[in-house]
Amino acid sequence: MAKKKAAPRRKKAAAGSVGLAPADTRPGSNDVLARLARDVETDGGSVIGSYLDPYGGRGLLIAALPIERVEPTPYQRDPSDTHVKRLMTVIEKIGRFLDPLIVMRHDRGYWTPNGNHRLQAMKRLGAKSVVALVVPEAEVAFKILALNTEKAHNLREKSLETIRMARAMPPAERESQYAFEFEQAPFLTLGLCYEQRPRFSGGAYQPVLRRIDDFLDLPLGKALALRETRAERLLGVDDRVTEIVGALKERGLTSPYLRPFVVARINPIRFSKAESFDFDEVLDKMLKAAGKFNADRIRQEDVARMGGGPVEEEGS
Repeated sequence: MAKKKAAPRRKKAAAGSVGLAPADTRPGSNDVLARLARDVETDGGSVIGSYLDPYGGRGLLIAALPIERVEPTPYQRDPSDTHVKRLMTVIEKIGRFLDPLIVMRHDRGYWTPNGNHRLQAMKRLGAKSVVALVVPEAEVAFKILALNTEKAHNLREKSLETIRMARAMPPAERESQYAFEFEQAPFLTLGLCYEQRPRFSGGAYQPVLRRIDDFLDLPLGKALALRETRAERLLGVDDRVTEIVGALKERGLTSPYLRPFVVARINPIRFSKAESFDFDEVLDKMLKAAGKFNADRIRQEDVARMGGGPVEEEGS
């Protein structure tokens, strides 16, 4: 079989060499946008502005549209109820709708190939209108996959962004005041771990951290110092786990779940139904259990029982 030829490497464009300068994005006299603007007004919408996109120079409208006239394209995936509810919470919390939909006019209505979750969140919130970028070319409605190429944040990215955000906050403010912005307390501890070890397998520890790592009712300056101590202790546990994983590999055991398997085995609260735990106490027990771990007693079928989907990791 012939080897697949590697794709040619793209040349990096010189800075400032592509597209339009800011002053050139004004659309001037544009018959296509003018007709589209009239249609939007006829449909009950309100044109807020127009411009030429700075990369390709194609015209776009910014418009507020009657929300009942906007629907997802009929051939895209169903929205996630969980994601819609989260978006509703975010929109309500910040009191703003900051991410316009992308839409095309279709039979006096509007289809969105990118923004259905935002649309459904606004509809459930009872909004009268929604702001959108109106694209004149109807064929863009078929570019669903192309319009959804942005990579979702993985655990490492979320954690690093959260700890950086925490450092930028006023140190006298309490960490617990920023629960909404930080989303999950473990992101703060994991962020410090990832800073020290970029390839740290945070996903293996997330299940236990979600149960023992809460937001601290301390000023951020003191909270960050305490989290640095927690991160050091977690990395200490990981040092021992790494030794155990190495021992299992030496015995010929192979699986992408080796580390999660070991962490699950030394997790003292794995089967506990309690709702409150002491962080330091749990990590002390994990370290003690790791010290007693007997790699010689583990069989390949024991690891295979982990099953399920892959643990969320730092990505590559």
